[in-house]
Amino acid sequence: MRIWDIPPDRFCRNHLLGEHRELHAVWSIITNGKKAYANHPEITRWRGRLKALYLRHEELVREMKARGYNHHTPLDPVLATGEGVQSIFVVTCEEQIRILREKECGCKV
Repeated sequence: MRIWDIPPDRFCRNHLLGEHRELHAVWSIITNGKKAYANHPEITRWRGRLKALYLRHEELVREMKARGYNHHTPLDPVLATGEGVQSIFVVTCEEQIRILREKECGCKV
């Protein structure tokens, strides 16, 4: 489970759509108080930062639409509370770029 901290326009198709799915999972776990994965580092870093997660979702949606994808899974903006900027990282942005480079997937990093 991962929400990247890299601009969505740099992702290949798989990472763009994959992050969108993962983001919905993170949102659901936090907003519905689900127990599964509740202590995963990627979940805990977004607690108290649903506004930032909502804004990340909007970034992903803009990029998806720019590539011609349809989007039918909006998040409830009423639940977008807390901090609007993510300042906690599981791994640094530099490390995330290294991970993506090693995948040789077509991401522009």
